[in-house]
Amino acid sequence: MTDAFAVLADGPLSGRVRVSGATKNLGLKQMAAALLAPGVTTLRNMDRVTDLDVMIDVMRAVGADVDWTGERDLTIDTSGPLSPETPYELVTRLRASVNVLGPLLSRCGEARVAMPGGDNIGSRPIDMHLRGLEAMGAELKVAHGFIEGRVNRLCGARIVLEWPSVGATENLLTAAVRAKGQTVIENAAREPEITELAAMLNRMGAHVLGAGSSTIEVEGVDDLESVESVEVIGDRIEAGTLLMACGIAGGEITIEGARLAHVELVALKLGEMGLKVSPTPDGVVHVSMVGACGTCPISMQTLKAGVERIIMDRAPGVTAVVDDTIEE
Repeated sequence: MTDAFAVLADGPLSGRVRVSGATKNLGLKQMAAALLAPGVTTLRNMDRVTDLDVMIDVMRAVGADVDWTGERDLTIDTSGPLSPETPYELVTRLRASVNVLGPLLSRCGEARVAMPGGDNIGSRPIDMHLRGLEAMGAELKVAHGFIEGRVNRLCGARIVLEWPSVGATENLLTAAVRAKGQTVIENAAREPEITELAAMLNRMGAHVLGAGSSTIEVEGVDDLESVESVEVIGDRIEAGTLLMACGIAGGEITIEGARLAHVELVALKLGEMGLKVSPTPDGVVHVSMVGACGTCPISMQTLKAGVERIIMDRAPGVTAVVDDTIEE
């Protein structure tokens, strides 16, 4: 892996750029959701990243057949029987692999999943995952680095998250879709990735309401069916970074594969600083910046850690940026 990049200024930006698919923050979770039903699902717009290689190995270890069927098309076959255990050496390398816990408990009635590892971004315990699953009737214990769970059938419950954890919301959502009765998740994460995951689950036959809000209601069903094809949305983190890059360097660019609604708050704030951001009829985002950017009040959780500090440095005056997303 490259340790550092040398970036030399070469005038304003121009041209068109494609945003990568949201493989890490959505595609991996949709792979786990595919375990809920037997059948074949193809995830499209899956750009190849290191975490994806690990998740592919995790999926194969539990019994799924996973193959590349196109440049960015990943096909998952879960028709055969699944093994409820994931290898320790795989799960400890990737935090998102704990997302197989809910689907395995739901489909197999048992799971043995290693404690998650992966990127070291602050303290992100999985207590809320476990408490939520226990509220749904699962018997869980943590022993020798593994989470071991067993249940005849999960039952609906009202679950209040201590804070809107994306991972806990995803895991509990995928567990609840086949639980008996209604599950209500309060203080749920509201990110676009949650909305997209819920949309996939609903296409599989689930009954999920409220995804994208702080309260998600799930009416459990007996069985789900695989969906033939799922398009993974563009990476909003990358899209926001490109917006800010145009604000820093100036110029005019077109971003393909991004949804303006997914970076709306960032676009609004950058608009107050002088950046012009607008959608085009063919579904891409047009960005332009003429002259120097100005200051504006910033009151939002950090979306592009570090990048916003650079654009603030270019603005005249004083700007304060407070990052309360990750503890020091």
